[in-house]
Amino acid sequence: MSVDRFKAESLMLKLDHVEVIYNQAALVLKGLSLRVPHGRIVALLGANGAGKSTALKAVSGLLRAENGVVSAGSIAFLGQKIVGKAPQAIVRDGIIQVMEGRRVFKDLSVTENLRVGTHARRGRFALKEELEVVFNYFPRLKECRSRSAGSMSGGEQQMLAIGRALMARPKLMLLDEPSLGLAPLLVREIFEIVRRINQQEGITILLVEQNANPALQVADYGYLMDGGRVVLEGEGVSLRGNPKVKGFYLGCGTGAGKRAQDMSNRSAADSRKGRQVSRAT
Repeated sequence: MSVDRFKAESLMLKLDHVEVIYNQAALVLKGLSLRVPHGRIVALLGANGAGKSTALKAVSGLLRAENGVVSAGSIAFLGQKIVGKAPQAIVRDGIIQVMEGRRVFKDLSVTENLRVGTHARRGRFALKEELEVVFNYFPRLKECRSRSAGSMSGGEQQMLAIGRALMARPKLMLLDEPSLGLAPLLVREIFEIVRRINQQEGITILLVEQNANPALQVADYGYLMDGGRVVLEGEGVSLRGNPKVKGFYLGCGTGAGKRAQDMSNRSAADSRKGRQVSRAT
């Protein structure tokens, strides 16, 4: 998929020059722009503190719970502006966020947690059949459907959180750090399931990750963030082989953000130098 074709596709989500401020003081997003086409997986990557989770909360309307606000720019879902809408209204529109840290109801059973995901749905549906859809992707959940969520492993809780979101039948699923704290083999399993959900259910996915390698294995397109801005973007397959991505993001260790900022500063300086040369000639 070429970049030009990607940009020409029908868009589900569009962020234009979005700025987010917390506590009327801390500017976290500084002109973020990105596109998410229908039926695609788009990865939003970067080191801790880059602003990735804030971007998801700006879309889902959850900023207000943390005294944050979209102070500039626009966010459109299916062509309709959603900045300022209540989170419950955004959920009814078809956007479901899977929060970082596996936010499950630990005192409820697996089945009860999954049923929570249906509360925002309208119209009649067959609960048994909907549960079987989730169990098809996550057989382990079927095996322990009567257990309390609090007694499950971290990987099982992550499956449950994604399964609960799937029960809502979203148009757009926002996944925040699904690999956090999981073993590599389990990370690969969950990302493969995410790919299957996208392909078989037709659910568009915006995926936030520090762990760039597995994310780019499934993403059609990726944006790399640092300091509240996009510093690099491209098709998933091309980003996987990009030496800048490998050097600045795949490790995501200490100093990754600074190196990414240096890269962004060099790019900006080169751009200014080019404009100066152009004017001189």
